[in-house]
Amino acid sequence: MSDHVVKLDRSAPIAADVTPARAGWRHLHFQVRALRAGERFVAESGDHEVCVVLLAGDADLAAGAERWTVAGRRRVFDGLPHALYVPPGERYAVRATSDLEVALGTALADGRLPPRLIAPDDVKVEIRGGHNVTRQISHVLDPGDAEHLLCVEVYTPSGNWSSYPPHRHDEHHPGVEVDLDEVYHYRIDPPEGWALQRLYTDDRALNDVVLVADGDTVLVRRGYHPVAMAPGYDGYYLNFLAGEHPSWDARDEPDLAWVRGRWAGREGRMRLPLSGTGRGA
Repeated sequence: MSDHVVKLDRSAPIAADVTPARAGWRHLHFQVRALRAGERFVAESGDHEVCVVLLAGDADLAAGAERWTVAGRRRVFDGLPHALYVPPGERYAVRATSDLEVALGTALADGRLPPRLIAPDDVKVEIRGGHNVTRQISHVLDPGDAEHLLCVEVYTPSGNWSSYPPHRHDEHHPGVEVDLDEVYHYRIDPPEGWALQRLYTDDRALNDVVLVADGDTVLVRRGYHPVAMAPGYDGYYLNFLAGEHPSWDARDEPDLAWVRGRWAGREGRMRLPLSGTGRGA
């Protein structure tokens, strides 16, 4: 198995667990947890900030003295998420009131922000790209919403590309790119489908293509990381990112940067006729 991919273990309460030590990076810890109706887990945030994203199901949530009851979505393709932000030094709890799946991202933080519930109405939705590079970005945590975490959900239609033009964020050059740890946690509809994610650097010392299945988590340690969905299958991925200076600054792959804003391609590119010519191949 590729060391870029963590498989989902649907038989385990902690179905995926990406620690900084396992990933070989500094900031981000990522988990997927599954709970049956009536089950709960309680934790202390310690010296970390925590974002709990409800992937599917209903829950009672608590952080410090705050309490919320959430009627969530049936699955990730059925609407925008609820999420819980927990600062350092807080006890928090998740109790499933139906079968429940949640994803957690954590990172070291100082404790400058209060606990809060992020409701679907708080999630900013953006349609990015164009042509066969159109995708939807649902912003859960933008810069300033947390101390060191960022979080988005991305929907990529059947046959479309995403995270394109390919970009990277593994060096600290303010205004150009920042150094961020990142995971892509995938769901695919129908779940028998697949996606491809390329991971590569300018010098091609890293130059891998990962076959992604439903439930996989891909670790983006460095380099460019575009995604392509197999035709017939819609894709979702949850991005958690973390770093010392979180922002959306990223560097496009130089040979492909021109595509941004010219999604239909260059003038003179091959266009298929609207109707057949009546002649065989």
